[in-house]
Amino acid sequence: MSADPIRTRREGGILEVTLDRPKANAIDLATSRLMGETFRAFRDDDGLRVAILRAEGEKFFCPGWDLKAAAEGDAVDGDYGVGGFGGLQELPGLNKPVICAVNGICCGGGLELALSCDLILASTTATFALPEIRSGTVADAASVKLPKRIPYHVAMDLLLTGRWFDAEEALRWGLLREICAPDALLEKAWDLARLLESGPPLVMAAIKEVVREAEDMKFQDAMNRITKSQFPTIERLYNSEDQLEGARAFAEKRDPVWKGR
Repeated sequence: MSADPIRTRREGGILEVTLDRPKANAIDLATSRLMGETFRAFRDDDGLRVAILRAEGEKFFCPGWDLKAAAEGDAVDGDYGVGGFGGLQELPGLNKPVICAVNGICCGGGLELALSCDLILASTTATFALPEIRSGTVADAASVKLPKRIPYHVAMDLLLTGRWFDAEEALRWGLLREICAPDALLEKAWDLARLLESGPPLVMAAIKEVVREAEDMKFQDAMNRITKSQFPTIERLYNSEDQLEGARAFAEKRDPVWKGR
């Protein structure tokens, strides 16, 4: 077992988070809490703009919950930490984009973790499933999220049968942004992260908050809150130097210089 199940690498405004728990990168309570602290620190660091979540090894991205740890006493309803399982799916106020790079097997809670990210890239070797039904339990986060992301009947097929599907099918249903060769996956994730890093951070924060908060709102109610600057990120954006900089750069036909303020 790796002494440190989570590794981080920082380059400019990008944070790479690597899950490394041989043999399969399964997540126990301690690892989940550590992931939550890692992503909370990312959320709260004004110098960081984008995160990449990846896993060590070629065979497994993550199979989800560590059943061996559960057999040794980890409670399935135990303390997963500030961000819920895997540190992301319940982390409040995360208004920065997170990219997931999936290699190998991504199933159960591992697929739910990937679904908690904003953009997903996968290698050609990636395979996916929600096999919880076969062990008599519920893929809880996936049951909430998946029917909102892909066609209802496809989501129900995956949830009710627990069947495996490959990267091509995941791309077809819109779960993936791109399929990459295994040796190009991380490079592609970093290219995308650098693209997002170069963008306006206050606008990205506003997009994430509006999308999250408006999910269960009526359209006009959400629009009213936007136009009245009732979302904190919208209010900050519309009173920012970056808002003026964007207009000036457009008028002056130059690239804007975003300062995040």
